[in-house]
Amino acid sequence: MSPSRTGGFGVAEEQTRRGMSSTSSLRRSGDLGVAELRPPVEVSWLGRVNFADALKLQEKIVAQKRSDPDAADTVLLLEHDPIYTIGRTPDQSSLRGGSHLPHPFFQINRGGQATYHGPGQLMGYPIIDLRRCGQDLHKYLRWIENLLIEFLGRFGIEAQRREGLTGVWVQQRKIASIGVGVRNWITMHGFALNVCGDLSPFDQITPCGISNVMITSIEKENGKTVSVVEAATAFEKLLEHWVSDLRVEGAWLPSG
Repeated sequence: MSPSRTGGFGVAEEQTRRGMSSTSSLRRSGDLGVAELRPPVEVSWLGRVNFADALKLQEKIVAQKRSDPDAADTVLLLEHDPIYTIGRTPDQSSLRGGSHLPHPFFQINRGGQATYHGPGQLMGYPIIDLRRCGQDLHKYLRWIENLLIEFLGRFGIEAQRREGLTGVWVQQRKIASIGVGVRNWITMHGFALNVCGDLSPFDQITPCGISNVMITSIEKENGKTVSVVEAATAFEKLLEHWVSDLRVEGAWLPSG
């Protein structure tokens, strides 16, 4: 089943090219002194984007990075129209059959079981060349988790990882899901952080394949109204200080 297209791919692409993006040329301390982090990281807020359009944009950026080793790493921040997704797995029991779902669903090239995306969620799609990061997928997943944990701490929420379960939790309540795909060591997809709004669509599936899991949000945990735009702005500021933790000094490949 495919979703209806409520916006053109060109809209998301144009937003990335124009004034809705920022470039972070970070600096870090090392044994040889302070060195500029290269290539830089480009962070873009795209607003509300149809899932199919966002997927095409990710695929285009991945292809560009495969052909140009010097291309900047990119983080797309956005919000989706209601959609269910599931990863590369023959076991689709977490969809509970799927025919009853109130919104479309996609099977995509990430790990993991079914989840829901929609208004009130901050979606983060880091498109990062892991060849610059030690080619360590487990390190990358833990990096996303720890980044989200620190981010939530800035909203007064004590979040944590749970052993054996990818994602971020507040006690036994799940507040963020993580599912990534990798092509030639270049990442796509990423995380979904529940910020505000209606969480009832999760009731139609077994989220991430975990029975009886409780889903929560920033709004539910701290009782304050936070918009997705506000969350994206705060996340971008934090991200600028975290990218250097992922990179491995001297690991990126120069062109030529």
